[in-house]
Amino acid sequence: MIDKLSIITDSGERVETIAPVIISASRSTDIPAFYPKWFFNRLAKGYCVWYNPFNRQKMYVSFARCKVIVFWTKNPKPILPYLHELDRRGIHYYFQVTLNDYTAEGFEPNVPSVEERIKTFRELSERIGHERVIWRFDPLILTPDMTPRALLSRVWRIGNQLKGYTDKLVFSFVDVKSYRKVLSNLVKETARFTKENVEEAEPKDWQRQELAEGLAKLRDVWSSEGWDLRLATCAEDMDLSAYGIEHNRCIDGELMERVFGDDQELVYYLHTGKLPEPDLFGGLSDIPADKKNLKDKGQRKVCGCMVSKDIGMYDTCRHFCVYCYANTGRECVLRNAQRHSDESESLID
Repeated sequence: MIDKLSIITDSGERVETIAPVIISASRSTDIPAFYPKWFFNRLAKGYCVWYNPFNRQKMYVSFARCKVIVFWTKNPKPILPYLHELDRRGIHYYFQVTLNDYTAEGFEPNVPSVEERIKTFRELSERIGHERVIWRFDPLILTPDMTPRALLSRVWRIGNQLKGYTDKLVFSFVDVKSYRKVLSNLVKETARFTKENVEEAEPKDWQRQELAEGLAKLRDVWSSEGWDLRLATCAEDMDLSAYGIEHNRCIDGELMERVFGDDQELVYYLHTGKLPEPDLFGGLSDIPADKKNLKDKGQRKVCGCMVSKDIGMYDTCRHFCVYCYANTGRECVLRNAQRHSDESESLID
């Protein structure tokens, strides 16, 4: 489902690349906040380099067949001046914007203020459309001082300022036990937790039910005020359908077809997993009614995302969020930042 092409690199070497139709930018780092110039430089060059974080294997990624880019960010403001270039090239895009409020806890030490992030969220939504900006309050974290009710009050305050600027709220519950980095950083970087109580950051089943029920009640209040907000979980196996909460697809083919449906080549791909070949008269093949299963097998079993290629790198995000599974620690990130250049092929050289 991902084709391969041959390209010439900056150094004049001919190499083989993969050429994905959908690019994720990125689950592994915040490209819109910290690397927008790098991203658009690489887009102009036609390719970038990605390193597998587990075996350090080098992979070339071509933009030649890219039809959609899904951006993940906590601060889209730095990328706003560049978005016209995607419009000029006819590349579709939408944003997953994480807008939490853990200011008092210091869990996100290098993000702008909540007020500034709300302002940027609204600006982005006004520019590209509310259906293309997904709000994430992610993850949901409890502390000895933060009860589910207190956390819900923060979601409520932010949501009241995002009415009409998004169609969906996505959330997940913090996963401490599965990620050694998360456990270590929660203890090391915050005074809220110790080795003895850090696992209490993960909501217990009854607390998850309380949070889900509370979010559903907030949604119902907003719905009565004219805001039709859908709720969805990200990579959670817990069934919350009783509260009208669905399992999310962050790389979402249905959203793409709904919003970018005028692009018949893209719609054909979303149904078949391949771009159409023009016939002798330049026409396109008919779009099949049935859809091929394009689930990304490289993601967790409970992840609903369709196939894409992520181009981010671990240990490069300078938000320094203590719950992040993609950063080993602040020192490692700063070392990588010092080595990085906007002209480099990859985010880590």
